[in-house]
Amino acid sequence: MDRNRMMIGLTIAVVAGLLLSIFIYHEFRIASAPAPVVVMKQIVVAASPLPLGTRLTSKDLRVIPWPTDAPVANMFARPEDCENRALITSVSENEPILEDKLAPVAAGAGLSATIPEGMRALSVAVNDVVSVAGFVTPGTMVDVIATGSTKDSGSITKTVLENIRVLAANQRIESHAGRPEQVTVITMLVTPADASKLAMASSSGKIQLALRNTIDSQTGEVPSVLQAALFSMDREPVLPVKHVAAPVKPAAPPAPYIVDVIAGGKRENKSFPSPDHSTGESNGQQAQSH
Repeated sequence: MDRNRMMIGLTIAVVAGLLLSIFIYHEFRIASAPAPVVVMKQIVVAASPLPLGTRLTSKDLRVIPWPTDAPVANMFARPEDCENRALITSVSENEPILEDKLAPVAAGAGLSATIPEGMRALSVAVNDVVSVAGFVTPGTMVDVIATGSTKDSGSITKTVLENIRVLAANQRIESHAGRPEQVTVITMLVTPADASKLAMASSSGKIQLALRNTIDSQTGEVPSVLQAALFSMDREPVLPVKHVAAPVKPAAPPAPYIVDVIAGGKRENKSFPSPDHSTGESNGQQAQSH
C-alpha cells in the first residue's frame, strides 16, 4: 500500500517537472529571440507649448523619430513645410503638427487665421452677468438669449442662437484652464446669417449668454417666453391669436308668388315678389296660348 502511494507521488512529481521544463524552455526561446527591427522616420512636433494663432517659425518646431508602421494622417516630415503658417488650435510640447491644425498658407496669423472659410467673428459687449460670472472664456460653447419687445406681443425672450463657439474674451484667444475672468467684450464664431441676428439682438434688445457643456451639441426649437404669459395665471405661455371673422353669406330671397292671368283669350303666368322681399319686383313671364 505504501509502495503504491510512493509510485503515485513519484509519477506526479515527474509530470510536474516535465511541464515546468517545457514552460521554461518556451520562455527561454522567446527571450532569446531577436527583437523585431522597427523602421523609424522623422515627424515634426512642437518644440514647446504653442497657443492658438501662433505663426510657426523654425524655433517652434523640431523633429523626432516615429515608427513607419504607425503613421499619423497629415503629418509633416520637414519643419520648413510648416513654417509661416498659423495654428488654429493650441498644441502641447512634443505634440505632432498636423495639416488639420494649421491655417491655409495665406491666412495670416492671430484671430483671423482661426476663422474657417464662410464663417465670421462678431464681438458683443458683456458684463459679469451676461458672461456667466466670467466663465464664458475662449473655446467654450454658448447659447444666445435675447429679450426685446414687439408691437403686438409686448416683451418677449427668445433663444436666437445655439451652440456658438467663443473665439476670444477681450483680446485674449487662449483659455485660462477654466478660471473665470472679468471681460467686457466676447467674440463669437458665427455664420453670416447668425451674425445679422446677433447684431440685431445686441443693438435692439438685451442679450444673455447661456454656457453649454462643450460635448453637448444638441439644438432644437426653444419656445419663446412672453412677459404677459409668464406673470399671468396661465400654465402655458400662449401667443395672442388674431381672430378673423368669417364672411357672412347673404340670405336667399323668398320665392315669388305665381298668379294665372287670363285676358283676351290668352293665359299668362305672372310672378309677384314676396311681401318680405325689399329688393323690388322681379317679373318672369311665360306666355301660353289656349
